[in-house]
Amino acid sequence: MGIQERKEREKERRKQQILVAAKRVFSEKGFNKATMEDIATQAELSPGTLYLYFRNKEELYASLSLRILQYLLLRIEHVNAMKEADPEKRLQALMEAMFDVYEFDPLIIMNMFHLQSSDTLRNLSPQLLQEIKDLIGKSMKSIVQIFKEGVARKIFIDRHPVAMADAFWSLFSGVILWMTSKRLVSDGQDHLKETLSLAFETFHRGIKR
Repeated sequence: MGIQERKEREKERRKQQILVAAKRVFSEKGFNKATMEDIATQAELSPGTLYLYFRNKEELYASLSLRILQYLLLRIEHVNAMKEADPEKRLQALMEAMFDVYEFDPLIIMNMFHLQSSDTLRNLSPQLLQEIKDLIGKSMKSIVQIFKEGVARKIFIDRHPVAMADAFWSLFSGVILWMTSKRLVSDGQDHLKETLSLAFETFHRGIKR
């Protein structure tokens, strides 16, 4: 192994060390109360070292979303590759994929939705912001394709496929954000899976011809 390769591996290892620490701190304190100093302490690094990898807290927060976005794209593309299945069966598979995406890392996906609804995106580097946009854009394009084919084959109602994909995504993110907020004001049992399942079922029935 060459010197440059060792340096790159060490750099990536240190970056992952920071991300693990950041996830723990954001989980315990929330985004607003967490500081770069808190994360540095958790990672057992100096605050200056963190700034060599991430220019601010917002960029660190957003970087945690990349992994879940990559997994999301992978799952959706897998659904779209089911060419033997009609659009309705692919929609069912898409719903199951969204459950998998949530269970892959519930904390990070909740952070991601909070990220999209805040001013945090304005403080990201152009490169990181573009990476996030590309991943979300590709995922949405794949979701649109399912509805586009369903409309064309008269399986789904005649509505714009982009609007249908946006409604589907809003349903998914809205349920997760609402149930997350509900946990803060209620000690009751968590019914997120049941609520999300009901929301998907209602949506599915609503777009069928």
